[in-house]
Amino acid sequence: MAKEAVLLLAHGTPETVEQIPEYLRNVVSGRPLPQAVIEEIQHRYALIGRSPLTELTMEQGRMVEAALHRSGEAVRVYVGMRNWRPYIPDVVKQMRADGVEAAAVICLAPQNSRTSVGLYKRATQAEAGQMRIDFTEGWAQHPLLAEAFAERLRAAMTRLRAETGAAVPVLFTAHSVPCRTIQTPAASEGQPRHWPGEGADPYAEEAKHTAELVAARVPEIPRWWFAFQSQGASGGPWIGPTVEATLDAIAAEGVKTLLLQPVGFLCDHVEILYDVDIAFKEYARKLGVRLERPESLNASPTLAEAVAELACEGLARLRG
Repeated sequence: MAKEAVLLLAHGTPETVEQIPEYLRNVVSGRPLPQAVIEEIQHRYALIGRSPLTELTMEQGRMVEAALHRSGEAVRVYVGMRNWRPYIPDVVKQMRADGVEAAAVICLAPQNSRTSVGLYKRATQAEAGQMRIDFTEGWAQHPLLAEAFAERLRAAMTRLRAETGAAVPVLFTAHSVPCRTIQTPAASEGQPRHWPGEGADPYAEEAKHTAELVAARVPEIPRWWFAFQSQGASGGPWIGPTVEATLDAIAAEGVKTLLLQPVGFLCDHVEILYDVDIAFKEYARKLGVRLERPESLNASPTLAEAVAELACEGLARLRG
């Protein structure tokens, strides 16, 4: 029987502020970035101290491996990063050196997009050689993913209800992507297509669908909205609506307390610890809105079970 393994793929993050220029070159595939952009990212990292993404992802990998072992799948779980160490190519080479002949590969970005999942897939395939891989294209609708987010949301909702005396509305978010990445060629000839998109790329639809599934599991939510956060500094428009524009509209309706839950991120990193906890909270405060967020999934056992299920399905397909 072929030696099997599981490979989890994630974004990656530098350990120090000094490593950020090299890291950003990886993120933008070597394209030049203005010095002001580099300095702004360094400033954000300095404000949060450091990004815990790498160690949290490694912990998720250990939890998935433990869940697989409990289910009877005694396979090793590897973790590779696209933009920082341990790089995906290096990890795949190590897997081959370890004798792995077949691997279930899962990207820890549940919503499928050419700008994320497609890049991870190509990086894996480029080094796979004769190693057979089963790549999970997307898992935005997995019930345990929705339940993991719902568990965190219920806890935050209970806490705020005790303080305010009422259920609190929710703003769900996912990371924005450039408009060009979700447009069909015909659409790109006209006006940029913003949310809701109808292009070939499923990312925008999948992101909102995840939010819908989470909201359905927390029926006490009185009302919810969806926005895209963390638009980049590269040229051209990014998909919206933005969190800032949505907060403007929510504040105009008289909302005074709001929960913001990112449903495209599986652990804490700069887009949560700075963008949400610092920038969006301050923006909301100036509008007279108290903004809170649920705990990130991080070491969620329910998340680990979701990924383990995906891994089992991928291994089963490899066995044919």
